[in-house]
Amino acid sequence: MSSVVPLDPQVNPGFLKLDLYCRGLRLHESCTVEDDGGRPVLRARAGLGSGLELVLDPGLYVNVPAVEAFAQESPYELRRTPDGRYDLYRDGEPCTRVRLSPRPDWYDALTSTGKPMRRIGTLQGTYLGVYPAGVCHFWVQSERRLARENCRFCSVGLNLGVDEEHGKSVDEVLEVVHAARRESGITYVDFNTGHYDGSEFLEVLEPYVRRVKEETGLLVGVQTPPFAHEPDYARLRALGVNRVSFCFEVFDPEVFRALCPGKARVYGLQGYLQAVSTCTALAPRKRFTLDPWVVNGELIAGLEAPESSIAAIDWLTERGAIPTVCVFRPLAGTQLEDRAPPATADMVPVFAALWDRCMEHRLPIGVAPNILVSLVMLPEECRWLVQDENVLRRHRAQSRRLAAMRAIFRPAFRAGLRLRRRPTRAS
Repeated sequence: MSSVVPLDPQVNPGFLKLDLYCRGLRLHESCTVEDDGGRPVLRARAGLGSGLELVLDPGLYVNVPAVEAFAQESPYELRRTPDGRYDLYRDGEPCTRVRLSPRPDWYDALTSTGKPMRRIGTLQGTYLGVYPAGVCHFWVQSERRLARENCRFCSVGLNLGVDEEHGKSVDEVLEVVHAARRESGITYVDFNTGHYDGSEFLEVLEPYVRRVKEETGLLVGVQTPPFAHEPDYARLRALGVNRVSFCFEVFDPEVFRALCPGKARVYGLQGYLQAVSTCTALAPRKRFTLDPWVVNGELIAGLEAPESSIAAIDWLTERGAIPTVCVFRPLAGTQLEDRAPPATADMVPVFAALWDRCMEHRLPIGVAPNILVSLVMLPEECRWLVQDENVLRRHRAQSRRLAAMRAIFRPAFRAGLRLRRRPTRAS
């Protein structure tokens, strides 16, 4: 009996998640998302998404484009039933029932400085995302930068001051972390930093990371440009960081230079690739550990040819890095807002290759507890897109190995969290 799941949105949630990324949805006038406990449509803190947070059975979180122009032509429409549930329709016919990602009470609470907590950090799926510092300097004109050099697809310069605070103190961030841990059960906090002229990124990140690790023991990740000094990566690891991620976005050098002018001038594509290689070399020889060190290279599928995205996936996984791949979204207000999103059919081979290569290189995907991401297809979710029974059969042993790793890591990690208590800090 075949274990391949047809690429039908009614029966394949992985395909539905991918199709929603590419096509978005329309909100029927019956929808009252926030009144029904859903999360508001906010520009995502990384500047790459601004959609409606939904949960697909059996538990896939997805941030669906809902306000961009292309979404208004989508075959998908979200409708509210009289009893308050939500159904997804496709071409006017029922497709599947979905759930609103729950809006936590702490979103509307204030920090001790009077700021709404949702402007300090937001849930992206089930993890907490924080953009701790000011706007990426590639968005800023100055004496050294006469014209903006921001990435052409990014909206982060449109976010801060609108959906996010400009500056966030360590104390403010920790208030939100504790609230999100207590009320939302988060296990992971992700810090995202852009480019800052003349700054050492480790110095920006260190006080936040140190406090979160000391006070909570949660898993912590950072998304950062390449460091100027390679030894700083070892310092980052020593702080207790569990994930370091480098967003080079595209693998084609010409496309990289055209779409990421600031990154191309300051770091170059090779600078990002060298950072990935340096950090993967810091991984413990035995990949399975209760103190993980994961290296990600972040890509945006749909900005370059699918073959180039697959080549990037090959390059990363061969070196022990796990690709993080999102689908290009033409966000309102960006320089690519009029470009069409990619076709779903073109994206299926990219994400099927993502699962295949991660399994082939025995990378630890899907091991950590309660990290369900709404902005990207998680590597383990891409198994839904594999249409070759031989590929699935080839990786059955690795699937069993990952299941064993989850069975060990998850209860051990949660037990460690239960043993920790928030320390009393001097006022």
